[in-house]
Amino acid sequence: MREVPTKEIPALLLRMIPESAEPIAELYDRPAERAVAMEDAWTRLYRLLADCFTTPVLMPQLESGRPDAELLTRCWDFVERVVDHSSELVRGAVHFEVLEQLLNAEGLVEAAWPRMKDSTRARTLEMLDCYGVRLRGVNRR
Repeated sequence: MREVPTKEIPALLLRMIPESAEPIAELYDRPAERAVAMEDAWTRLYRLLADCFTTPVLMPQLESGRPDAELLTRCWDFVERVVDHSSELVRGAVHFEVLEQLLNAEGLVEAAWPRMKDSTRARTLEMLDCYGVRLRGVNRR
């Protein structure tokens, strides 16, 4: 699969996760479709991921007693597309605004793990090892 150009990540997010449309419109103060087409939309990538993806879409699903399986699959498919990006900006945004957020509450990594794909799992394991975090079923038997 070809790497998504950095400038196209906001549009990719909206395409793959249409549930992000309202937060995107609020962040950029214009309709989401127009906002992600702006030449400089990608320059706010950290905020885009935090305020339009992780906080309003991903975390509520992971914390839900009855998550939407299809939505979670799309969320982790999106992360998988960008987690190993050649741009340090993109990798950093995904690390800090998506993966590290899983450490904010007990059980989030375990809830996410079954739907993560290979590259996302590898980056998550690196993060857990870096922080010395051991979780049963993830990096501890």
